[in-house]
Amino acid sequence: MHIKQKVLALRENRKKRVRAKMEGSASKPRINVTRTNHYMFVQAIDDVAGKTIVGMRDGAEKGTKTERAAAIAKKIAAHLQKENITEAIFDRGPYKYHGRVKAVAEALRGEGIKV
Repeated sequence: MHIKQKVLALRENRKKRVRAKMEGSASKPRINVTRTNHYMFVQAIDDVAGKTIVGMRDGAEKGTKTERAAAIAKKIAAHLQKENITEAIFDRGPYKYHGRVKAVAEALRGEGIKV
């Protein structure tokens, strides 16, 4: 097995382990975080209905990647508050809870979403 295949397999196992313990609903959606080298994708998902409530990508904002991640989380929080959603489940996926992923969670908490 090549090293890249092994890394991808380990990442997939981490993602399955994290997701096995959570399920989002309309009143308490799952906040999914996906990061790439350039962008940060954040979406709120209702797993019961199989629908995405809101999803956004950072892009036009200025600043570091961590600052842009926090800004996108604030926009998601504002949209969730319009729909009277105050609680959510944070799904970090295969990523460690630090850096941009941590910035998203803290920004959501700072805007009043209980994560």
